[in-house]
Amino acid sequence: MWHKLRGILVGSIVWLIYRLISWSWRIELHEPESLKNHLKNKTSFVLAHFHGDEIALLFLVRRYRLSTMISTSKDGEMMNTIYKLFGGKTSRGSSTRGGVSALKGLIELTKNGSSCGVAVDGPKGPIYEVKPGIFEMSRLMKSEIYSGGAYCESAWRFPRSWNQTYFPKPFARVVIVWTGPLGPITKADDPRSPELAKKLQDQLFGARQQAADLFGVSTIRR
Repeated sequence: MWHKLRGILVGSIVWLIYRLISWSWRIELHEPESLKNHLKNKTSFVLAHFHGDEIALLFLVRRYRLSTMISTSKDGEMMNTIYKLFGGKTSRGSSTRGGVSALKGLIELTKNGSSCGVAVDGPKGPIYEVKPGIFEMSRLMKSEIYSGGAYCESAWRFPRSWNQTYFPKPFARVVIVWTGPLGPITKADDPRSPELAKKLQDQLFGARQQAADLFGVSTIRR
């Protein structure tokens, strides 16, 4: 019980700090017309991104009516609190604990009008390696996948973290680009296909590069 209360308290504090900082960001959001149509018609889709971009994208949870799976760990309680405060919905579980029930719960949430956000190289990497889970989600939801990339020059960076995450500083210019769609994935597709993973990975790097191009950065690190 104490761990849960601690997670809720810490999560609430982190959410407040994030909101105060993110309100100052100068955000440029680039979306394909088909994604805008999904938002207009309130139809479901899947958003793919690399784990390291997660902090920069978190404020978009409400805009995209997102649901996600969050682990039942101590850190998961904090993330669950933050995600819900941003207006998102969660299903608790992970690939090692309660994964099947959590996936079923996530699918039920998407049937009720939510879309799904997936860090494709989570939860623990390797960095930039696309896992099969996002293709399973697309197949079960019968929904298209959009690839997202963010770029920001003024940020606190955490190079020792496996995912190379960063936190845009106050008043930073943050550019976010969504590309696609890919899919929907069907029963005829193999979610573990290396070719399918490579195609999505290329789209994700492409979205990142498009965002970096708007800063005049010709090449991004992979």
